Amino acid sequence: MEKILDIIEAIAHEKNITQEHALDAFKEALINTAKKLTTRTSAFEVLIDDDTKTYAVNKVITVVADGDAQLMEEVGYGDNKEMIESDGFMPLSEALEFDDSLEIGDQLKEEFILEEHGRTASANLFRELEYHIQRRIEQDIFEKYKEKVGSVMLGTVNRIDADDNTYVEIGELKGVMSLRNRIKGEKFKRGDSIRALLRFVTVDKEYGLFLELTRTSPKFLEALMTSEVPEIDDGVVEIINAARIPGERAKISLKTEQMNVDPIGAAVGVKGVRINAVSQELSGENIDCIEYSPIPEVYITRALSPAIVQTVKVDAAEKKAMVNITGDQKAKAIGKSGINIRLASMLTGYTIELNEIEGVTERQVDSSEPNEVAKTTDTSALEDLFK
Repeated sequence: MEKILDIIEAIAHEKNITQEHALDAFKEALINTAKKLTTRTSAFEVLIDDDTKTYAVNKVITVVADGDAQLMEEVGYGDNKEMIESDGFMPLSEALEFDDSLEIGDQLKEEFILEEHGRTASANLFRELEYHIQRRIEQDIFEKYKEKVGSVMLGTVNRIDADDNTYVEIGELKGVMSLRNRIKGEKFKRGDSIRALLRFVTVDKEYGLFLELTRTSPKFLEALMTSEVPEIDDGVVEIINAARIPGERAKISLKTEQMNVDPIGAAVGVKGVRINAVSQELSGENIDCIEYSPIPEVYITRALSPAIVQTVKVDAAEKKAMVNITGDQKAKAIGKSGINIRLASMLTGYTIELNEIEGVTERQVDSSEPNEVAKTTDTSALEDLFK
């Protein structure tokens, strides 16, 4: 079995796991096999020589005081339990017979040769190695996708169950997108290619290792904006926060430290091409881009757009804001079914209360009024500028 380390390297390559993980699995398999051939309380260590590609299994016996409770171990189950001597520990008086310099806590080691246990050892080692290699494969996959949490994944719909859970094939794993993580009104069928945010990676008794996907999280909107807007991807424009009513409307706040960059213009794109691409991916969700301000009053005022507010008074400690607004702007501030004020509150983190005051913010000019100011076409006053 001296060539077994070459086999372990081949397994690591075949299963696409690191050689270190493959060797760890091999060590655990050897130790568990040795314990099965002795007792579960026995202690073993595995030594590997990288130069000669050989290994050795040593049984480790710890020296303890005479009468120590660890010298006996309980075996069996239920009414069949009994106490037997543990072979992982040795009383000091017995140890001194081997070496009079030994002290409590010292360890004695003796080589444990698996080959001497015949086919039983080989069969056990094979099963243990297979099990631990599979665990390392799952661990590597888990770590690989754990690093991708919060990023957009592209997958193919495999099936949709009776509870409207959508199962998506992504690489070597399956993703699960529940009904609550799907935008209202979306319908998928088998074979559809979809994009979704990787919410987290988990291990479930029913599904095993799987990915939870979502298309309703504000982080999904942020990830899509990052992929569509180079300035965001490069860090020139920063996303501060995002709030969504999935499939209906969203608000996203942006800022930049560069004076020559317009964060809103960069996000929207020429003729709205960038923001429209994101909106289309989100089933036509309307997206408002807001320029962030560190001043709460200004930030809240912008977040309530398209409504025009008069004054804003904030209580930073209670995270509340009182907004004075005229009657003609109140409906805009609230929005259909309260959607605008809800999004503004989620975006800014402030509970917003509206206080209606007298007056009119916007006044449409009636063309029939006699006092309407006529537009002039006389440009003579500008002639001196061009002399």
